[in-house]
Amino acid sequence: MKRESGVAAVLSILVILVVLMMGCVTVGKDFPVDQVPNIEIGVHSKANIEKLFGPPWRTGLEDGQLTWTYGDYKRSITGDEHNRDLVVRFNEDGIVSSYSFSSDKPEDTSGQKKPPAEF
Repeated sequence: MKRESGVAAVLSILVILVVLMMGCVTVGKDFPVDQVPNIEIGVHSKANIEKLFGPPWRTGLEDGQLTWTYGDYKRSITGDEHNRDLVVRFNEDGIVSSYSFSSDKPEDTSGQKKPPAEF
C-alpha cells in the first residue's frame, strides 16, 4: 500500500511539473537589444548586422527588399512576459535601408547608443 501511494505522489508531482512547463512559451530567440541604436542606415551591411545580432530568426521580402527579423516573444503563467522584434530591411546591395524595433519594455527603447561591436 505504501508503494502505491509513493507512486501516486511521484505521478502527481510529474503532472504538476508538466502543466507548469506547458504554461511557459518562447518563440524566436533572444538578441542584444542594446545594440539596436547602433544600426546605421546606408552604412551597415548584412555581415555587420549578423555580427551585431547573429543569424536572423526569419527572413522575407517587403516591397521587394530583403528583410531579416529578430524576434523574442515570451509568455508565462507567472505573468513574466515580453515582446521584442527587430526588422531590418536591406537594399539590393545588401546595405541597411531601414529598420524598425518594437518592445513592450520601456528600458529597451531608451535610444541610448552602446559601444558598437567591432567589425
